[in-house]
Amino acid sequence: MSASISVSSIYSQLALASSPVILDIRSDAEYAATPRLIPGARRRDPALVGQWASTLVRTRTVAVYDADGTQASQATAQALATLGYAASHVEGGLAGWLEAGHGTIKGRPEFNAPGGSRWVTRERPKIDRLACPWLVRRFIDPDALFFYTPAPRVRTDAEALNAQPYDITDVTFSHRGTHCSFDAFLAEFDLHDESLDRLADIVRAADTGALAHSAQAPGLLAISLGLSVNITDDILLLEQAMAVYDALYSWCKIAHDETHSWPKKAA
Repeated sequence: MSASISVSSIYSQLALASSPVILDIRSDAEYAATPRLIPGARRRDPALVGQWASTLVRTRTVAVYDADGTQASQATAQALATLGYAASHVEGGLAGWLEAGHGTIKGRPEFNAPGGSRWVTRERPKIDRLACPWLVRRFIDPDALFFYTPAPRVRTDAEALNAQPYDITDVTFSHRGTHCSFDAFLAEFDLHDESLDRLADIVRAADTGALAHSAQAPGLLAISLGLSVNITDDILLLEQAMAVYDALYSWCKIAHDETHSWPKKAA
């Protein structure tokens, strides 16, 4: 019998450093019937576990879910455990996750998301063009690839790279009125979560210059501009910015009510 993990435990760790690798092993028919996924999940065929298991990072735990938390996920988690992975099946599967009221993402096969989607935007990113890749990698498609190119070439390079353009005019994933591209990704993948909504407010205010709308936005803007000065390679800049957004999301999810002052006032 495989170990189990509750949906509440998965949700509490979601997108944090402690988060397990999440695997959706539902059949194609089950996925077609409910084309929603736990955020950050990869789809895998349980019949091929011996082939894809080697791609998993052994230092991270693994959480496997199926439609209802029964035999398929338990058997796959047990198979991974036999191969030396710290794997558990998700109690109740996707049905249990939905019953608990946690947010899911809408699968978008037209973008190959999840599944190794490809995205391209203008070079020298500052806010949106770093925040969107973080959102995609942590919640939508962990295997996504991102490219940066000179602004006049984005559409041409999108075709050459078989990638979706974002954060340019007249594309699906871009600004909409007072909302920024980060908001467009949340809307297009139908992702709703209180912590992400809090982060979206910060990103939007920093990206659109509406700094008065978020106390944290000026800090995000300052850090982003400073990173851009220090790091001239855009892909390296993205990798460094991932840690910034990881920290900001952790603040939104866990530490937003925490205060800090030193020295403490005398009693």
